[in-house]
Amino acid sequence: MSDLDADLALIREAALAAGALAEAERARGLKITAKPGGSPVTNADLAVDAMLKDRLLTARPDYGWLSEETADSPDRLSRRRIFVVDPIDGTVAFMKARPWWCVPIAVVEDGQPVAAVIHVPATGETYEATTSGGARLNGKPIAASDETTLDDAAVLADARLMEGPHWPEPWPTMRYEKRNALAYRMALVASGAFDAAIALTPKWDWDVCAGALIAAEAGARVSDHHGRSWRFNQPDPRQASLVCSAPALHPLIIRRTAPIPLRE
Repeated sequence: MSDLDADLALIREAALAAGALAEAERARGLKITAKPGGSPVTNADLAVDAMLKDRLLTARPDYGWLSEETADSPDRLSRRRIFVVDPIDGTVAFMKARPWWCVPIAVVEDGQPVAAVIHVPATGETYEATTSGGARLNGKPIAASDETTLDDAAVLADARLMEGPHWPEPWPTMRYEKRNALAYRMALVASGAFDAAIALTPKWDWDVCAGALIAAEAGARVSDHHGRSWRFNQPDPRQASLVCSAPALHPLIIRRTAPIPLRE
């Protein structure tokens, strides 16, 4: 078994265990507090984070660590490989017992994800990929949509934003839906269930890192809304924005989004 296959097996089993722990914590009753900025965090988020950190770093003590629920440390910048984790992506959906939450875990090497898993406990979906190894859903290969036109495309985005008056080039009529978890949105594009996911505000690495690899290995294209590629494990662990789409749609989207300034 290669190093990447071993890492994939490790994070796959960890993600499955994390999903089970989160559901067990919710069944026992959630304690909810607000983080600085107002977003909610539950005892389940913290329990899953602690379990994953112990499990993954015990198995790979030389790896660094970046997680939404762990205080960041510059130590990760000196590590060639790190784990990038969101214990529960889509906490609001999780709190409301809605299915659109997931556990994304990625291994990043030299700034790029090389192994990734997104586990969606409520739907029984487990997406995974390794560099040059393709992407899979529950063990079966997946591929991004072959859609070539934005007309009637299925897009995960805020309809109010997309249909607003501020676009230099208006969008054609598209079908919009929402999903709470960014990682799950990217996985759905990877599988061809949706044609694109668009979000114009900065996104944390733990929300998009696993999805970036899975989508790319499925043939989708991933960038910020100016068309710039992403690099991970930087001092500021954020990407400027998100465009994840079927390959033929990417330039059509970037043509419309590129005039919109980047936000800090």
